[in-house]
Amino acid sequence: MNLNQARENMIEQQIRPWDVLDQRVLNVLADIPREKFLDKHYRDLAYSDYQIPIGAGQTTLNPNVDGRLLQSLSIRITDSVLEIGTGCGFLTACLSRLSGKVTSVEIHPELHASAAERLQDQGYSNVTCLLQDAAKEWDADDAYHAIALTGSVETIPDFYLQKVAVNGSLFAVVGSPAEPTMEARLMTRISNTEWITESLFETHIPPLQNFAVKEEEFTF
Repeated sequence: MNLNQARENMIEQQIRPWDVLDQRVLNVLADIPREKFLDKHYRDLAYSDYQIPIGAGQTTLNPNVDGRLLQSLSIRITDSVLEIGTGCGFLTACLSRLSGKVTSVEIHPELHASAAERLQDQGYSNVTCLLQDAAKEWDADDAYHAIALTGSVETIPDFYLQKVAVNGSLFAVVGSPAEPTMEARLMTRISNTEWITESLFETHIPPLQNFAVKEEEFTF
């Protein structure tokens, strides 16, 4: 298979038709080889419109979702970015190219190790990969210009909303795994206490581990 041609086809047939027109984002998606972030027996599927298994019961995002996520966050080269769910490391690499610094958190040890190795081997020196449960509050930086939740959540945790800098944004896919569709949202912070919520598109992606809403406990 000609993977270079497959990458071009992905841009023209999957990414652009989903209204991803930001040239910086298109350049990054065209330049970074997705196949280098996948196990060798999945590399021929690297540019397909498919959630590709990456181990630990996890998958990649579809390429068009990657594109819309990257475009919606409007990342500048000086920005600091937080990614929740490193996965295979491909989206991390894209965020790295667009920003000044990326912190990426992964709960699965095997995914963390393989993604960190791939990113280091390919020279992404502005990325810090952390192994921990991001569903628990942790010692994150005070504020990030952009936050990307790469798995779905039923509600957006307030902990992460409060980590967004003023004029920064958070991308999340919100919904229940039991429902047929979920809503991709962009939360933009316009002051210390005010937010703008934008509904971007419908999709369905695997949930972030341990982010499920707990049932309320009632005392009678």
